[in-house]
Amino acid sequence: MGRSSIPIVGITILLLCCCLVSFSEAEYLKYKDPKQPLNVRIKDLLKRMTLEEKIGQMVQIERAVATSDVMKNYFIGSVLSGGGSVPAPKASPEAWVQLVNQLQSGSLSTRLGIPMIYGIDAVHGHNNVYKATIFPHNVGLGATRDPLLLKKIGDATALEVRATGIQYVFAPCIAVCRDPRWGRCYESYSEDPQVVRTMTEIIPGLQGDIVGNKLKGVPFVAGKNKVAACAKHYVGDGGTNKGINENNTVISYNGLLSIHMPAYLDAIAKGVSTVMVSYSSWNGKKMHANHFLVTDYLKNKLKFKGFVISDWMGIDRITSPPGANYSYSVQAGVSAGIDMIMVPYNFTIFIDDLTYQVKNKIIPMSRIDDAVSRILRVKFVMGLFENPLADQSLVNQLGSKEHRELAREAVRKSLVLLKNGKSGETPLLPLPKKIAKILVAGSHADNLGYQCGGWTITWQGLGGNDLTVGTTILNAVKQTVDPATEVVFNENPDSNFVKSNKFSYAIVVVGEPPYAETYGDSLNLTIAEPGPSTITNVCSYIRCVVVLVTGRPVVVQPYLSKIDALVAAWLPGTEGQGVADTLFGDYGFSGKLARTWFKSVDQLPMNVGDKHYDPLFSFGFGLTTNSTNY
Repeated sequence: MGRSSIPIVGITILLLCCCLVSFSEAEYLKYKDPKQPLNVRIKDLLKRMTLEEKIGQMVQIERAVATSDVMKNYFIGSVLSGGGSVPAPKASPEAWVQLVNQLQSGSLSTRLGIPMIYGIDAVHGHNNVYKATIFPHNVGLGATRDPLLLKKIGDATALEVRATGIQYVFAPCIAVCRDPRWGRCYESYSEDPQVVRTMTEIIPGLQGDIVGNKLKGVPFVAGKNKVAACAKHYVGDGGTNKGINENNTVISYNGLLSIHMPAYLDAIAKGVSTVMVSYSSWNGKKMHANHFLVTDYLKNKLKFKGFVISDWMGIDRITSPPGANYSYSVQAGVSAGIDMIMVPYNFTIFIDDLTYQVKNKIIPMSRIDDAVSRILRVKFVMGLFENPLADQSLVNQLGSKEHRELAREAVRKSLVLLKNGKSGETPLLPLPKKIAKILVAGSHADNLGYQCGGWTITWQGLGGNDLTVGTTILNAVKQTVDPATEVVFNENPDSNFVKSNKFSYAIVVVGEPPYAETYGDSLNLTIAEPGPSTITNVCSYIRCVVVLVTGRPVVVQPYLSKIDALVAAWLPGTEGQGVADTLFGDYGFSGKLARTWFKSVDQLPMNVGDKHYDPLFSFGFGLTTNSTNY
């Protein structure tokens, strides 16, 4: 009896000690203590992680394949919604919060409880989400030359994104588009790197203003009402041959640094959290496999301490055709310095491949540790460990009146007046509000989808007025004119209709249909029919202002002599009232071209400063009018 009691007592003491140790560990883990220095938290968590857990952090998967079990079982570090990827059609912000929290619960149930980060393309407002405020695309914002406005837009966008529980946006695009034939040119603020640099002020709007003496290159996000931003697409995406999407940018090293790199210096100085790599190549070398530019330059020379993320299936496209040698693509992409891989669907294949390469010392563990440290740094900095779950306290921010007024202001300031009156005639603008009868015509006059462009609700954008909530230009005109003024809408009137109706003047709204990325690449840059016919049928017989709703300069010289006034409205978004505000003189025109307007596509590429610079409208051009509201 006495002999048997000794081991029992010993076992009891041992169990008690184990419990105390377990209790002690549960009670205090350095990485969970926000008072600990950032690097201490990163190192403490990293040393606890298995290879499986580390590789999971490097994976970003699409919402469509994400479940709480997937998050838990594969230790997934991030989820994204691609263009049009939503919980349900016209989903409410509450439904989005529920989705994000459900996936987050899977991440928090893992051994170490590392929260996931959810990313989305919020490139002109929270553009995937029904009822969100859709701001003008970047091509229009560049024309405002107003960095403070951009900061306000960043702040509003952050609130609307957080209203849906999402913490990370793939914005801003700081491409310098050097050829409008590129299908992503509307995502670029300007052909001029200096204009693009000033527009990076959207980053502190999204993330918050840096406080204190922050080390250079360290990411910064100021709490639960802000989001992690992403400067993209690194680097040279706007300089490809003939503007072909994902193509080759042929330029010297000095040219790359002077044209395409400067905005990245500003983005890093402002604490941008992440950088997305471009699909394109630089002098034949795929950016997703470019160790020199990703690791040696971005990480080492520029001291960027956030994480580098691939584009959608970006490593697959290292080879031609994509996926031809996936193991090589994994090795090349991760070795180049990409930290998080936007897989987005076949994540188990990526995990298995990367695991094999690390275990067989093809990719060193030091590269994995660097990637995971950077991902954890962003998550720690933005307070994700302390506040991993979203609540519904911000749902009223989505599409709020205040944000819509801000977007309306952005529309007004983005409009560029290219012509106002034929030679020897009085200016047409501002238009009189009180007059007998006016004609509104054109395919884009009463089409909210066309007005918003690509990357709106879906990836490629939509036509019609049922996609989201907003004000078309036609409805804005009706709300602006005097109640006694008759507004007649005819999308594509023939000349007899125009001549027989005794209109005082006409507003013709035409342009490009929505598109995104490669689908927008164009070698002719013409306005599609019936746009030209509408211009001819209307402007040949009555005084007219033509409003162009396009993502870039287009061919207009053949119609210019018929047109009394010409306005570049770009892709204004949901708040069409801003167009009417300016047409009718409630506010004056102030926008200046951030892109050169060519005469003929044969001149392209043609940018300000070129030796043979002979544009239709020069970079920086823009007529002004005064407000009629004194």
